[in-house]
Amino acid sequence: MWMGSVELDLLLGDVHSLKEKRSLVRPLVAELRRRFEVSAAEVDHLDLHRRASIGVALVSSDQHHVTEVLDAAERFAAYRPEMELLSARRQLRTSED
Repeated sequence: MWMGSVELDLLLGDVHSLKEKRSLVRPLVAELRRRFEVSAAEVDHLDLHRRASIGVALVSSDQHHVTEVLDAAERFAAYRPEMELLSARRQLRTSED
């Protein structure tokens, strides 16, 4: 069994309140879940209106599948025009670790 996760650190564009932040982050999290069949949530910078940290995780029997899905999820977030991907921290583990 392979477990993979990536934490996406995002800088949001023209956002001036937490309400505006939610209007960008919630659809992103929902689309990541729907499109890639992963677990996704906002995990850090909850009180900052121009920053967001999104955690994405999945489990699979195949390491290649985990890597492909995490790559695709990272690219999906990186190419959103209303936000900038500052960094992506990835972890890949096996059940034998």
